[in-house]
Amino acid sequence: MILTYVTREEMKQQKGAGMWRFFLYSAIGIILFFVPVTLYGSSSILLDHFVTLVGNIFGDSIKYYTLLVIMAGALYPFMTGEWNKNRLEIVITFFKIAGVAVGSMVVFQFGPAFVLREDIGPFLFNSLAVNLSILIPVGGAVLGLLVGYGMLVYIGVIMEPVMRPIFRTPGKSAVDAVASFVGSYSIGLLITNRVYKDGQYSRKEAMIIATGFSTVSATFMIVIARTLDLMNHWNLFFWTALIVTFAVTALSVRIPPLRTEEDYYYNGRDNSEKEGFEGGRLPYAWYKAKQQSHESEPLAANISRNFRDAFRMTMTVVPTILSIGLLGLVIVEFTDIIYWVSFIFYPVLWLFPLGDVPLLAEAVTVSIIEMFLPSLLVADAAIEIRFITAVISVSCIIFFSALVPCILATDIKMKVWKMVAVWFIRAVLSLIIVIPVALFLF
Repeated sequence: MILTYVTREEMKQQKGAGMWRFFLYSAIGIILFFVPVTLYGSSSILLDHFVTLVGNIFGDSIKYYTLLVIMAGALYPFMTGEWNKNRLEIVITFFKIAGVAVGSMVVFQFGPAFVLREDIGPFLFNSLAVNLSILIPVGGAVLGLLVGYGMLVYIGVIMEPVMRPIFRTPGKSAVDAVASFVGSYSIGLLITNRVYKDGQYSRKEAMIIATGFSTVSATFMIVIARTLDLMNHWNLFFWTALIVTFAVTALSVRIPPLRTEEDYYYNGRDNSEKEGFEGGRLPYAWYKAKQQSHESEPLAANISRNFRDAFRMTMTVVPTILSIGLLGLVIVEFTDIIYWVSFIFYPVLWLFPLGDVPLLAEAVTVSIIEMFLPSLLVADAAIEIRFITAVISVSCIIFFSALVPCILATDIKMKVWKMVAVWFIRAVLSLIIVIPVALFLF
């Protein structure tokens, strides 16, 4: 940790050269990542519109690009020699190869009928793999606009008094939370991994952020609300999900395994700052923004470096989404595993006067496989069950079809059993908080 003290005089002397980059690049980054724009009758952020535009331009042929990404992801561990580095790498490499098989079956329409069912293989490929194969590289390429020219530091200084005592993370983690909620969990994880590798997050902080803030986007929440016929209660659903998600994060960081996680830095380089300062927090935040902007690398180099990191993540995430997602959907559709596992939630659910405990228990259980599956299970249930399920789908955060592979693709190296433990803790806490709210409202 870097311990320093900054006087008012030092703040005044900090050069403001290049601050046009702070204003211009930060503004472009905010518009790209955070500002919903209505185009062609659809409201979303510009990055999401770009994914749609690419899909419209290239049409059905975009699936071949995605399949090439999947194949590259399966070959990459063998090219780097990391496929057998440890047991986890061997398992992930196996799932990548399986992802090639699943992707090929969907693209070329061959293989078992259950894989080609519209709500299984094609759903995973078209709704998840294709979108992420475009979104992650493009989002990663322009990520430097947000984190490289002063805005991240500026927000971090301002938010430090809020984030540190409540979530035990630095103030700059507020950017990760907003990026995930407004944009995508994959974008939030890109920011987390980048800042962690820069030595500004400890591994424990990175784990808290990855499992506590990297939830589905507000755009995908609309899909959930439409599926569960909750659009008439959109504002209620959105703000309840937001509050429950962050309340659960604040509680879960005080419970093992996150509470007991070792606090060390990437490659042992602690570049986090503990800096005292004279005067108000806003002048100090501006001083730190000027400092980073003055020392930042050229835009082209920044974009190039972020694109390379993001594309490597894409090659890991997309193949495993197909294989792990398929495994999860098969378990749901063709086995009783979810039914039996769901009994772990009965002690919590029996505390409340709910009408359909077995259905809600299964919906919560299946959230660890794919966050959209719970909505499909309870689409015809009573409104309080639908509302609870919608919020749980957002607040549980961790699911194997996408987020788990995304975290495994980062340098955080969080163990799978710890992610499962955090998911269970989040599920229980979410139920305890949201059920009374739903029963009161409906």
